[in-house]
Amino acid sequence: MGVIKVTPDTASLISVCDMLDDMKSESSYTSSEEGCGGGERHAVLSYEQVRRLNDVMDEVVAIHGRGNFPTLHVRLRELVAGVRARLEAAQSAGGAGINVRDVRLNGGAASHVLADRAQPYSDIDLIFTAELTTARHCDRVKAAVLGHLATLLPPATPRRRATPAGLKEAYVSKMVRVTSDGDRWSLISLGNSRGHKSVELKFVDTMRRQFEFSVDSFQIALDSLLAFHECAQLPISENFYPTVVGESVYGDFNEALLHLTEKLIATRQPEEIRGGGLLKYCALLAKGYRAARPDKIKTLERYMCSRFFIDFPELGQQRAKLEAYLRNHFVGREEEALKHRYLTLLHSVVRESTVCLMGHERRQTLALIEALACRELCARAPIMVPAPVGHVGAMGPVGAMVPGYVVCVCACAACACACACECCRAALCPA
Repeated sequence: MGVIKVTPDTASLISVCDMLDDMKSESSYTSSEEGCGGGERHAVLSYEQVRRLNDVMDEVVAIHGRGNFPTLHVRLRELVAGVRARLEAAQSAGGAGINVRDVRLNGGAASHVLADRAQPYSDIDLIFTAELTTARHCDRVKAAVLGHLATLLPPATPRRRATPAGLKEAYVSKMVRVTSDGDRWSLISLGNSRGHKSVELKFVDTMRRQFEFSVDSFQIALDSLLAFHECAQLPISENFYPTVVGESVYGDFNEALLHLTEKLIATRQPEEIRGGGLLKYCALLAKGYRAARPDKIKTLERYMCSRFFIDFPELGQQRAKLEAYLRNHFVGREEEALKHRYLTLLHSVVRESTVCLMGHERRQTLALIEALACRELCARAPIMVPAPVGHVGAMGPVGAMVPGYVVCVCACAACACACACECCRAALCPA
């Protein structure tokens, strides 16, 4: 597993800068005309929210290893405390010698804590804010994380196997380092088992863009909760719990929380989102979210499509990104069932809102999405549907010919419109 070094690629931006400028003059797509930032970006969590946060941090996470490396089971707050201690320890003592300003819970887990209703989340995002002025600081962070993983190995594990290279190969699924203008941060994703939550440790000095949409803009400071567990002898109760502060980096905490409660989609400066936020946007649509500003949604979609194709111009890159997104963000039976709907919505958005591609490039991308959608359909149990004119019949479940029917995997006419297989496209979709 290598380190991905990201550097700015301004040349590819020039080709569509005129179009983005035109879009920018239309709208910045905030949920109010004045834009976000007018309200308070911080809020103190209620007892119920602190209790849910405590439950998340008390969860025992499984960090699955490759090969013969054992699965590591560790309580999340103990993992956070251990990594922080290793980061702050002196280099002479095996630490990184880096001061950690604070630790925050981010992403879907933070939304789960703040929402009134259950919010499923596919991974646990933790942010350690620290000073990373040089590449050597990032190397020390990596060594500190791998050093802490070594302490979590069972006593019977041979020490000769617990080398940094071996631990990285076994337990790190992704490692990213970004050192460009305005961005200095690194990411280490722990866990190598599909269908289980991964733990993403993000070490941030500076980051220009910390969110995609308002509903994923929440960050919850963990320092007071961690200190509470170090000092208090009593468990959390309604009359005895720490003061925990949350923040929305979108700009207005209450507005962002309203969007989360009402399942609304809003953002600001969409041209700044890496990859355009296109895949996350379609995932929100598949989960029942809707635009906070329907009159501006086409502008937002054009932004997202344009930035996606700037960041992933090659068809192979698009395939890899799509497959990784499906694998990492649709975990569990309920989420898996949304994959086809998600790809159908993505197909529709790309078809209607892509303005920066040549015709053949657009057709190639649409064909790729169709192929992935059909693959998801084929993973379902086949059903019998009426055969179009000209078909003789198909083999039934017990091997008998069923006249007038064909075997098809399309679940219903509504969701098969864009990506139905050829055997039933004419019968199920007027298009």
